[in-house]
Amino acid sequence: MTGIRIGNGYDIHRLGVDRDLILGGVKIPHRLGLEGHSDADVLTHAIMDALLGALSLGDIGHYFPPTDPQWAGADSLKLLEQVNQLIQAQGWQVSNIDSVVVAEQPKLKPHIEAMRDRLATTLGIAPDQVGVKATTNEKLGPTGREEGIAADIATGPIHGGGRVVGQPWQGAFDNVGDHAAKVEASGADGICADYATEGHAGDPASTSHNGTGWATCD
Repeated sequence: MTGIRIGNGYDIHRLGVDRDLILGGVKIPHRLGLEGHSDADVLTHAIMDALLGALSLGDIGHYFPPTDPQWAGADSLKLLEQVNQLIQAQGWQVSNIDSVVVAEQPKLKPHIEAMRDRLATTLGIAPDQVGVKATTNEKLGPTGREEGIAADIATGPIHGGGRVVGQPWQGAFDNVGDHAAKVEASGADGICADYATEGHAGDPASTSHNGTGWATCD
């Protein structure tokens, strides 16, 4: 199977006191930081949602629920790394990221290159494949009133073809019962994965995705 999938992601977090402001894995000096269960990196969260959405894999709340204490204060780049492993295990590779961060304050331009570098390193792509733009909301709405910061993302993971063998996923996927032991991508034959999910009563199942839905592998 070949082709291009496009994903969109959006997230917004409230600004609050006694919190670090982290965007794209970069700590930015500011009197306020973003509130959230993890480090509240709104840019990275929106990127994860875009990647998952491109492959119809749900959203980050499914893999990293805010009710689970293991994700309290989590480094969002580590979570992005796990999402990227999931994307690659299914035979896809991130082609590019285009993002917009909406914040009235602070000014983000001095930090954009560092954000691009951190995100590119985490995803295993070049910095010129990661676009980060910053804008204000002209004092309109919650971001304009400096109540929060939002991020809007477009991404296009491109199917790489060939054979992909993944290691067992750890952490994020264990807590929802998704544990992949091996994933094989074989071009027109689709993708075959051995996995166990709560939806299958915890029994390992062998499935294949051929572009029309999941079907049992031979």
